[in-house]
Amino acid sequence: MSHSTEDHHTAFDANAAAALARRISEETMQHLQRPLEPGLYLVATPIGNLGDITLRALSVLARADIVYCEDTRHSARLLQHYAIRAETRPFHDHNEDGMRGRVMEQLERGARIALISDAGTPLVSDPGFKLVRECAAKNVPVFSLPGPSALVTALSGSGLPTDAFFFAGFLPPKEAARKARLNELKTVPATLIFYEAPQRLAGSLGDMAVCLGNRPAVVARELTKMHEELVRGRLSDLTRQYDGREPKGEIVVLCGPPEIGEVSDELIAERLDVALQSMRLKDAAAAVSDSLGVAKTRVYNLGLKAKKLD
Repeated sequence: MSHSTEDHHTAFDANAAAALARRISEETMQHLQRPLEPGLYLVATPIGNLGDITLRALSVLARADIVYCEDTRHSARLLQHYAIRAETRPFHDHNEDGMRGRVMEQLERGARIALISDAGTPLVSDPGFKLVRECAAKNVPVFSLPGPSALVTALSGSGLPTDAFFFAGFLPPKEAARKARLNELKTVPATLIFYEAPQRLAGSLGDMAVCLGNRPAVVARELTKMHEELVRGRLSDLTRQYDGREPKGEIVVLCGPPEIGEVSDELIAERLDVALQSMRLKDAAAAVSDSLGVAKTRVYNLGLKAKKLD
């Protein structure tokens, strides 16, 4: 009896799916059967698609004595989806200082505590830094579980340089403070990454175009969700595109590094001063040229000029 190619693939896919499900189940059981040591567990959670949780994260959340959440109601959806009946308590920007002492007492008594944010990797534009710092000072074990992160997800799909990037979090909401911050960042020789609120997106893009120059940029929205989109263009184009619009969802804005000609002489001189402490001018100029993406002759000539002034 002959079978069509479609029938063959259907049977193969079904068999493969069953084998994969068995392997996932076995691996999950192995995680669940291993002892969970006392300490603080920083657990990364999905930024949208619930399937992005790791098996290790599930095993920790299922066995933690307490799961501290930014918003217990928000995190309940994830825990219920995976049939995890964990005790949850709030730990957020507004109660962190008051809760930290209580959490430390629990940890010093040998509790197994998980900390999660509403989405992504804890501490990245979320509370928890002071708690981890105190754990480190008191030799309380801290386990960081890798997983989803909106900034890395956006960067990897942006098409902008990934060899060096600078995460700047949220910009100030008021225009004057926002421009001041952008001016501080304009010479950073790396892709810049920001989180932004929908209602401030157009204003922030316009200020970026003014302060950073008309660089290539990306607006990443609703990452890993049904309506995910990455909109690419120059900052001026993106400013026009979002003017008068307030897109929905979580937003990451990425701006390419300074283009040739944008890097200031002052920044080059700074880098040269450092490099010349251990290199000859020729080698220092080459190193600075590579790191800033500017012409080697420009760096070399600035070095000669500085030597003459000395």
